[in-house]
Amino acid sequence: MGHRIFTTPLASVYPAYVNKVERKGRTKAELDEVIEWLTGFDEGQLDGHLSAQTTFEDFFAQAHLHPNVSAITGTVCGVRVEEVEDPLMQKIRYLDKLVDELAKGKAMDKVLRS
Repeated sequence: MGHRIFTTPLASVYPAYVNKVERKGRTKAELDEVIEWLTGFDEGQLDGHLSAQTTFEDFFAQAHLHPNVSAITGTVCGVRVEEVEDPLMQKIRYLDKLVDELAKGKAMDKVLRS
């Protein structure tokens, strides 16, 4: 039995991500850039997944994670992302961590592990 978030459409959480980063002075375009960096999707593909109500499970199944994804470390909700055992949950936590860093005002080149 997987977590409920696995079958949740990305589109139902995406507005919360947008609100979080915009409240902190960042933009939807920056959020999309971060998601696209992580997943390998371009803008059109990301929009397609949002429109199609793609679940997190299917979204990450189709993603090609960035080669530097292992550089994403730290905690989200008190859990170290690099220690999450379930591969899908770890990918979701990577996304959460990047959104947190963007919202906290971290420079984009640092968020994108350049």
